Amino acid sequence: MSLTRPADQHWRSPTAGFRRWEKSAQLGRGDEVWRWASREVLQWGIKTRSGFTVTPDERVTEGDRPIIMAHPFGLAVREPVEVVEVVERSDRVGFAYRTLPGHPVSGEEAFIVHRDGDAVILTIRSLTRAGREWGWRAAYPVLLVAQQVARRRYFRALRVRAPG
Repeated sequence: MSLTRPADQHWRSPTAGFRRWEKSAQLGRGDEVWRWASREVLQWGIKTRSGFTVTPDERVTEGDRPIIMAHPFGLAVREPVEVVEVVERSDRVGFAYRTLPGHPVSGEEAFIVHRDGDAVILTIRSLTRAGREWGWRAAYPVLLVAQQVARRRYFRALRVRAPG
């Protein structure tokens, strides 16, 4: 079960030992925006439109273990993850993944598109702590800054390109 609970409207999961973060932003309004944003989230578009690569580049499925690659400053940073929950309802679509050994940080992240009337909202939830490996643990303060940059890109990637 996911700690970031993408199926739940309100996130009340225990988070001891993690930095907890959640933010929502409106992407647009209407059925066209809903269909587009839902499809993009479930096809890893929130990551790929933000500058990451995802291999294999397939639809999100619970249990999958894709390799996500970040590309800061021309480098390639491997981010192995496992998809732990997928939700697909008429008013809520999204998924959560947990990090695997070798990921720069330890934790879980969820990307959720949901409706509030005609409005289409993107919510991102994150639980983060220092990675398990010594090198990544030492870089944790820098990784927190990189995480803030990535979050801004996630919102911009779907908001800027949303039709409507």
